[in-house]
Amino acid sequence: MKKFFLLSAFLLLAITSFSQNIFSLFGKANTFFDLFAAGKFEEAHGYFSEEGKTKVTAENLKQFWTNMEARLGKVKSIDASGSKVQGEYYAVTVSGEFQYDKQDFILLFDKTEKLVGMHLPPKAITYRAPGYADSTLYKEKSTYIEWPGHQLAAVVTTPKDGNSFPIVVLVHGSGPNDMDETIGPNKPFKDIAAGLAVNGIASVRYVKRTVIYPQEFGKAYTVKEEVLDDALQAIALAKTVVGVDLKQIYLLGHSLGGMLAPRIATLAPDLKGIILAAAPARSLPDIIIEQNKYMVSQIKDTSAVMQKNLADAITEIERAKITKLGKMKPDSILLGLPASYWADLNSYNQVETAKKLKQRIFILQGGYDFQVTETDFNLWKEALSANSNVSFKLYPDFNHLFSQQEEKGNAMQYQRPSNVEQRTIEDLANWIKEL
Repeated sequence: MKKFFLLSAFLLLAITSFSQNIFSLFGKANTFFDLFAAGKFEEAHGYFSEEGKTKVTAENLKQFWTNMEARLGKVKSIDASGSKVQGEYYAVTVSGEFQYDKQDFILLFDKTEKLVGMHLPPKAITYRAPGYADSTLYKEKSTYIEWPGHQLAAVVTTPKDGNSFPIVVLVHGSGPNDMDETIGPNKPFKDIAAGLAVNGIASVRYVKRTVIYPQEFGKAYTVKEEVLDDALQAIALAKTVVGVDLKQIYLLGHSLGGMLAPRIATLAPDLKGIILAAAPARSLPDIIIEQNKYMVSQIKDTSAVMQKNLADAITEIERAKITKLGKMKPDSILLGLPASYWADLNSYNQVETAKKLKQRIFILQGGYDFQVTETDFNLWKEALSANSNVSFKLYPDFNHLFSQQEEKGNAMQYQRPSNVEQRTIEDLANWIKEL
């Protein structure tokens, strides 16, 4: 089962609402399916409420799982990936990958955190390319970024015509991410790559290391291993692309990638500029606390139980605000991540680092982003607006994926197909081409 769910809840890719006690519900959902995979159906049956047990027997569970495996093959991974309030129940989405296909499951918990039901949701809606993605104007080449014993799939997207073009390296948000930064039917990095290429700008995008080598993240590590090393390898790859203007290499970081973009720029001083898209200006624990408060406000549950659960969650998150290990072991786990990770990240001040950069900086933010909010954008602006190398753009009605929305909303937005808006693509292209 994945160890990253809190960080994933923070930034991209599968933000979850704080319903009842997210820590407990996710853990129970994962353990429930662990028991399925181990063939322990009587123990799994014990997770149901008394009423639930009258509707579902252990034999029913065994038959259900036997049918799943007959159709999909043996399970490869299965993890809780989202939650929401559904009437008086808490619905936890569990994403499963099997030998032959993928399948999601919805578990319904009551307020005592007992199962009352389970069902299979309809197949997710698939990605649709944006109108501006004219594939006759660009080409894509599959390649890899490599270092000893490791290889990450990558795609280089280039304009079909012209040479001496700029190139942008795309750096993901937190948690395991594919090269397109896929969430639901949405692929923001794929959109950006196509949109830039149509405007004469190349890009490099790659699979995040946590997807391919998750076994390497079961011990002490920092953002160096999770993000920085591979971003630098991708920049090196960008320099080898035929037709690239080596004086026009940029990096676009989204969410956590945007937070770390100034740090990457200090390690790659030959970058022409960096783009901070929905980048936190505050610490990661502070962002997570704000998200939990927002999710509770969305649920509109003002009960004492809910308020206690929120207070308990905040207490747990506060523990991750360390800047030094002290007597704590580097691999001690806080919020699903090693203490070494938190001490390193909390010691980094992205705003102060950006202040000292000479490279060009473009900071983008959506007003309807409930993950990284306009508060962060205003902090960036307050700190950097006097710097002539920094530009800002706020899109009042865009969300975290830079798609247009009717309201701030919640994570269910990510299950509806949308694309990075053309306005953002045009703004990016125009800024990059400014001399």
